[in-house]
Amino acid sequence: MLNLVVALRSSMCMIIKSAGLVPYTVETEPETNLHFWLPKKTGHKPAVLLIHGFAGDGVMTWALQVRSLSKRYSVYIPDLLFFGKSYTDKPDRSPEFQAECLVKAMRILGVNTFVPVGFSYGGVVAFKIADLYGDMVKALVVSGSPPVMTDLNVNRFGFSSISDVLLPKTVEGLKFLLSTALHKRIWLPSWPLIDYLKTMFTNRKERAELLEALVINGDTTFPSFPQKIHLLWGENDRFFSLEFAKDLRM
Repeated sequence: MLNLVVALRSSMCMIIKSAGLVPYTVETEPETNLHFWLPKKTGHKPAVLLIHGFAGDGVMTWALQVRSLSKRYSVYIPDLLFFGKSYTDKPDRSPEFQAECLVKAMRILGVNTFVPVGFSYGGVVAFKIADLYGDMVKALVVSGSPPVMTDLNVNRFGFSSISDVLLPKTVEGLKFLLSTALHKRIWLPSWPLIDYLKTMFTNRKERAELLEALVINGDTTFPSFPQKIHLLWGENDRFFSLEFAKDLRM
C-alpha cells in the first residue's frame, strides 16, 4: 500500500531540486554526518540556514519556502542529528552540540557568515548558534521558540511529559502536535497520520534523549544577543503566548 508521506516527501524533494538545491552529506567528525540540501551555485547571495523543528525534517518543514527564498538567498537546509539522514555515534544530545555540528558543517562548506532561521526546536538551536558563534551570525530569525527551553507545563494539555507531545505514538497525539504547529487546522483521516508516525518519527530513543537535554529546570537567564533578531509568532501559539514573545524583545 502506498505510504502517502513517503510520496509527499518525494514531491517536496522535487520542489527543492527545482529551486536549484542538491543533496549533500557533510562529515563534521568521524561517525558524525549531517545531511543537507544546499545550492548548486552560491553566487554572491547571502546565506540562510533553515533549521527544522521536532515534527519533521528539513524537507518537510521548509520545502514550500525554498523557491521564494532562493531568489535572494543561498539556502542551506540541514537535517538535525537523528532526523532524516543525519546521525552521530557521539553521546552528546544537547542543543549546543547540534549547534556545534551545524557550524562545523557550514565552515566545511565554505560559509562563514549566515542567518540562522529556526522553527520550534530549531529555534533553540539557532539561538545557540548566535550565542556561541556570534561572529558568524549576521542576524537571527526565530519562530515559536525561546532562547532557553524551560518547563512547558504540558500537564495543561493532558500530557505527562514533553516527549508525549513532541514524540507522539498515537494518531490523536500526532493530531495535537500538528494542531500546534500549523497556522490552520487541516482535517485528515487516520491512515496518512499513521504513515506520518511510521515515516517521520524514527530514532525515538535518541530523540527522547534530545528532549531530556533540551529542557532546563529551575530559574534561568536568557543570554543577550548583539545581532538583530526577528521573531515570527502565532497569535494563538499554544505553548508560548504572544505576550511571552513580546517579553523576549525587552
